[in-house]
Amino acid sequence: MRIESQRLDLHNKFIMDYQGEVQGLLEHFDYNPYNQNVFEERKNDLAEHKFQRDALADVLTSINQRWLASEATHHNIDRLRDENSVVVIGGQQAGILTGPLYTINKIVSILSLAKQQEELLGVPVLPVFWIAGEDHDFDEVNHIYLPDQTELHKYPINDDHKERTSVSNRKLDKEQAFVWLEATLRSLQETAYTKELLHTLRDKLWKANTFVDFFASFVHDIFADTGIILVDSGDAEVRQLESAYFHEIIVKQPEISQSVYRSLHSMRTKGYHVSVDANEHDGHLFVEQDGERILLQRDGQNWVGKNKECQYTNQELLEIAKNTPNRLSNNVVTRPLMQELLFPTLAFFAGPSEAAYWSILKNAFHSISLKMPPVLPRVSLTLVEQKTVKLLNKYNIDPNSAINYGIQAEKQNWLSAQTNRPIQEITNQLKETISQGHQPLRDLTKDLTDDISQYADKNLQLLLQQVDQLSKRLNKEFSNKYHVQLKEFDYIQMHLKPDNGLQERIWNITYFLNLHGFEWIKHINSYTFDWKEQHYIVYF
Repeated sequence: MRIESQRLDLHNKFIMDYQGEVQGLLEHFDYNPYNQNVFEERKNDLAEHKFQRDALADVLTSINQRWLASEATHHNIDRLRDENSVVVIGGQQAGILTGPLYTINKIVSILSLAKQQEELLGVPVLPVFWIAGEDHDFDEVNHIYLPDQTELHKYPINDDHKERTSVSNRKLDKEQAFVWLEATLRSLQETAYTKELLHTLRDKLWKANTFVDFFASFVHDIFADTGIILVDSGDAEVRQLESAYFHEIIVKQPEISQSVYRSLHSMRTKGYHVSVDANEHDGHLFVEQDGERILLQRDGQNWVGKNKECQYTNQELLEIAKNTPNRLSNNVVTRPLMQELLFPTLAFFAGPSEAAYWSILKNAFHSISLKMPPVLPRVSLTLVEQKTVKLLNKYNIDPNSAINYGIQAEKQNWLSAQTNRPIQEITNQLKETISQGHQPLRDLTKDLTDDISQYADKNLQLLLQQVDQLSKRLNKEFSNKYHVQLKEFDYIQMHLKPDNGLQERIWNITYFLNLHGFEWIKHINSYTFDWKEQHYIVYF
């Protein structure tokens, strides 16, 4: 395995300016994550705060046992009780079979930085992955894409829960899930690892009660012995720990909402896109009612559902936080606050859009007497197997260019090169010749009726259309003649630039586990990443 860094042509003003340490942007954060001593500074700042370490460790032990975590994970959970310990954390929704590869990339990022900083700081630095089980957008997590020849096919799994039921509360219909699993994996080619993979997934599915259980136990298998600690934001035991923190967020809601609104306006004024809508009346909390999550807003002294589904006084919501905190959950604004109240966070890993919306949270953190942790964009990886490498070499295509821009231009250029003269060039010349030769006939119509003039113009258009049709027929014949080669171009495109995006946004790890087993993940986990590098290519 070989790993190489690569620059991406992102066209993302936020990430470019953030990694370029532009001061006007960095002032929206408490730390510059690229400063040499930033983690030492953050460690010292964390020493001023107290955390429910023992209670949190007890809860993490309980839920990670349920997910069949390794001894390394339980050892790390015990180390969380150490007052000097800190965590590197990041999170994602519980995608079926782990979802797109960016989830795997985020865990790789967490593990790598935790290992690096433990050696440098001399204190326990623990890797934590926050499963966003409280989210209810099931359409985001209920499918994977797998390849069929040169196309990616979507494989969705359905359930009968209400639309706004959180993923943590979605019980698995195991019979339906087994049918989906077997049908999905049948699309993969049989390899030396297929039976083992299917056996592993069947076992995980059999022991899981919810989609989060299935996700978490599979992650523990993929990252066995790394010590990764998983936490489900929608778990009832976690909710009990959060009771007092919900109380604080409810009390400070006016300050939180106003600061977020002002920061969002500031970011947009500076020309940065932040994919969050916020106003001064947002409650930034959900309440569960009749099995569904309802987003709350402030209406004077009351909290009301966004669509008027419910209404609570401030005192009633505080009582819910005290007595039944499992009914409350966070949105994109309060989830980061809750994370920092629970964990002594040395650093937080975010996706590009996620890092952008954290830029509006600095003063929200200050309103609850916290600093925002250093925020690092997670590592981005593209996995390139030998077949893809051979095809890149065959057609002399630069992998960096393929990942950045795709290869449609190379495909068309190659096809055009298979004739002595490109079809399009010949077509354009013929159309120009016809137009010039037709001009004297059109000139004769100038002193005649409008009808004959229009007829002459239409006649020219018909002639040119006939040429276009011939050109299309010739292109089709050439495509048929070079069908195998063109499919090879499509294969490269599907692997390196699917749907004109990065591989990590669509591909799922199951495809690579089926081809290569689980060992290759260990090689990636042993690599030392540079957090200012935008992207890495992993060659199998």
